[in-house]
Amino acid sequence: MEDVKLMVKELADNYGRSEENLLPILQGIVEREKYISEEAMVEVARELDISAAQVYGTATFYSFLETKPTGKYVIRVCKTISCMIKGKNDIIRELENVLRIKMGETTHDNLFSLRETNCLGQCHKGPAMLINDTPYTELTPEKVRKILCDIRNIEFPAN
Repeated sequence: MEDVKLMVKELADNYGRSEENLLPILQGIVEREKYISEEAMVEVARELDISAAQVYGTATFYSFLETKPTGKYVIRVCKTISCMIKGKNDIIRELENVLRIKMGETTHDNLFSLRETNCLGQCHKGPAMLINDTPYTELTPEKVRKILCDIRNIEFPAN
């Protein structure tokens, strides 16, 4: 993990130090660190001369800004009514069963984190999920098992 003060300073230098740049700076932190630590939030507040409460409020409002450490692969399942009608609950149940965690948790090996999120823009192809930056659509429990198996095979190739 890089030095938080230096990282926030670089992001503020890049985006600017006005309040309107808070979100891009927070996104930059997540890009680099995978989550926004309390230390980073305080440093952003100092750098932008705004309250730490404002930074915290923004960081916790957006579902794509993590404020706790996550697994290497963050799985975000669309929670819209469209995906629910198309079987989202079956997809969540399969993810929880295969990963042996509940929504909002991270696997013990820190490989996967499971989150629900607002619309992924794939309602016409639901149910949908996003793993890091890769969308998966028209999901079935079988497809979910295969996707997770493929990722594990990438992480732990058989010799």
